[in-house]
Parts: sequence; C-alpha cells; structure tokens
Amino acid sequence: MVGNDWIEHRRGDGELVGWIIPRGDDFVVVDLLGRERGVPVDWLSAEDALEELGIGYLADIYLLTLESGTELRVRIAEVSSAGITVKKDDFGDIGAPQRCFSLPFPAPTSLRVMRAADAGVLPLEFFDA
Repeated sequence: MVGNDWIEHRRGDGELVGWIIPRGDDFVVVDLLGRERGVPVDWLSAEDALEELGIGYLADIYLLTLESGTELRVRIAEVSSAGITVKKDDFGDIGAPQRCFSLPFPAPTSLRVMRAADAGVLPLEFFDA
C-alpha cells in the first residue's frame, strides 16, 4: 500500500515512474513494484535515480516462487499500487494459454528478476503447479 508520505514522481510525459519517501533529512526511492531502491539520498538524487530507472525493468523476465517451491518464469502483465499481475512466460507464443497470478503490492520476495544463473528454469507445463 502506498503510504501517505509517498510522493509520486512522473517523467516528462506524465508516466508514473515511482515514488520518493522522506526518511529523516533524506529521501528513499521506491520503484513501481513498491520496492526500495538504494540508500537514502538527497531530493535531486532521488529524482535522478527514478528518471534513470524508468519503467524498462517491468519488461524483464522474472521468477515467481510458487507455494510448492517451484520457480516459474513470468512476465509482469499489470502493476499498480492496488496489486501486481504476472503471467506465465509464453516465450511470445500468441496461441499459448494464459496463466496469471495476482500478487500484492509491494511485490513479495517470491517475485524476483531472472538472472543468468536461472536460465535453466523451465516453463510451468513441465511442473505440476
């Protein structure tokens, strides 16, 4: 949930790119997944960090750890402060059935960016999830 002290930061075209939260004399950067990015900094550095971060990370491949412990390749389908929807990565197959998962905001630790070391994670159809 977005706190009362969270200050929206929008890029020049009006697109929301995150929030800035006062923390003592400094400010913390929060991305669109509700995750803090970096250490507290001054206001201008916080704005610069959000501008540099942008929204491109939302297009990355993520891993979602299911309750069974199985890791599933997913992509972010929707994100808002009301919740996050991810969908099973279908590798661009427009005919593939969609499997979506609703997550709370801020994103739980069970959702993380896929790293090179995770490249062997298989699609969901290989698991009984």
